[in-house]
Amino acid sequence: MIGCYSDTSTELRVDVLMKYDYDPIPLDYPHALESEEMLARAQDYVDLISRRRSVRHFSEKPVPREVIEACLQAAGSAPSGANHQPWHFVCVSDSDIKRKIRVAAEEEEQAFYSGRAGDQWLDDLHGLGTDAQKPFLETAPWLIAIFAERYGFDDSGEKQKNYYVPESVGIATGLLINALHTIGLATLTHTPNPMKFLSKILGRPANERPMMLLVVGHPAPDAKVPRAATVKKPLEQISSFFE
Repeated sequence: MIGCYSDTSTELRVDVLMKYDYDPIPLDYPHALESEEMLARAQDYVDLISRRRSVRHFSEKPVPREVIEACLQAAGSAPSGANHQPWHFVCVSDSDIKRKIRVAAEEEEQAFYSGRAGDQWLDDLHGLGTDAQKPFLETAPWLIAIFAERYGFDDSGEKQKNYYVPESVGIATGLLINALHTIGLATLTHTPNPMKFLSKILGRPANERPMMLLVVGHPAPDAKVPRAATVKKPLEQISSFFE
């Protein structure tokens, strides 16, 4: 189940572990484009997504829950191992819970920046200007804690194996970030280590492992990003072609 809604919202629930016999249906897909139109749209998309940045300065301007739900539906369309959809999104706007998360995260971050990370890692982070203080965890209107389901349960309550869990959750998270960016919202992928405090604060079951905190909201009017973060590897360094 994908949820920033209550478990009692039965009209939104589906049993993702329901088993079906193989029953192929016609593909419902957008019409194919001519090559020139394809290229034009691809280039437009590059222009849009290339402006995505990890933001650490958020506005307190609220974002409607319905917007977050729609973006989660996009994330939930991601492919996954055996279609088990091994993810759960816990969406937090409650100020008291955000405060608890910040306190716990900063405790771990303080240990990280005080030596746990090691000199090389800290040196690599130098150009990004990060430190143990994470005020954005309270300022941003939404925190989305992303959990990976290591295993699930079938209709009879029997334990069911999930497959390619990190890969599946990673793809879903990428779609979520893309959806949020497309509608003009800023995000930050925050990964304090360890993150067991998220399971405790948010009351998640033992079969789920916290993977990431996604900070979501409008960027502050005076938001800035580190210049180093705008430097991306060129195409020839990240791809190879065999034709």
